[in-house]
Amino acid sequence: MNENNDVINYSNIFLYRKKDVDTVHEAKVSAHHLVYICSGELELFENGRKTVVREGECVFIRRDNRISMNKYCSKQTRTYQSIALFFDRKFLLDFYKKLDPAEVPQQIRRSKVSVMKMPHRPDVASLFESLKPWFDTDEQPDEAWLRLKLVEGLYTVLHTDRNVYASLFDFADPWKIDILDFLNANYMYDLSLEELANYTGRSLTTFKRDFKKVSDETPQKWIIRKRLEVAHEMIVHQGRRVKDVIMDVGFKNMSHFSKIYKETYGMAPSVAY
Repeated sequence: MNENNDVINYSNIFLYRKKDVDTVHEAKVSAHHLVYICSGELELFENGRKTVVREGECVFIRRDNRISMNKYCSKQTRTYQSIALFFDRKFLLDFYKKLDPAEVPQQIRRSKVSVMKMPHRPDVASLFESLKPWFDTDEQPDEAWLRLKLVEGLYTVLHTDRNVYASLFDFADPWKIDILDFLNANYMYDLSLEELANYTGRSLTTFKRDFKKVSDETPQKWIIRKRLEVAHEMIVHQGRRVKDVIMDVGFKNMSHFSKIYKETYGMAPSVAY
């Protein structure tokens, strides 16, 4: 890390360093993040509650709140230095999609506290020790390695308090994924209703209710119609071969595709162009 840089971002892993200057400011926390203090001290004020994070300590800060922060340089080195792992929406959604449902604890409650001091544990210490060397180099870390560190950091949080699942994976508005945006991007995949609900951040009941707000069709009929429309465009306007098209749009059976295509467009797909 160049001495002239106060902060450097390695794919949502932030290295922050400030010399000889204490800072006081109020921040809007727009992403869940985990902060480790390498040097100096961090004071956080949230709704009258004060949390002090000293050198070698770590804190999880939940998104969607305003927090006052005081950053103090170390009396010995006159340096404030911290590492922060930011868990943005895309990362959390990707992580959530890969979770085994059995891993998600039941009967959890969203905490009203936005700041959670992490305990002293080997997994926390080893995570940040592995990141410290990047303060003193101008080399770029490997992207795959950085993602593994974010996953490692997320697991340290989840292993600290099972109720954090309710905050990290609460996909209620504005976190809830737009159903039609998701379907337009993923109509070609064979996804069950349960998977569609899961991937858009909803329970099955909520997914069915929300879908009725955007379409008079069932999700299955919407997907079939979408596949037919895209197939028709590819065959008629792009001159694509039928056998190639059906695989691209998600149909598995030629006779079934031909039947519903003719019912919809009045001609067999083989003579559509």
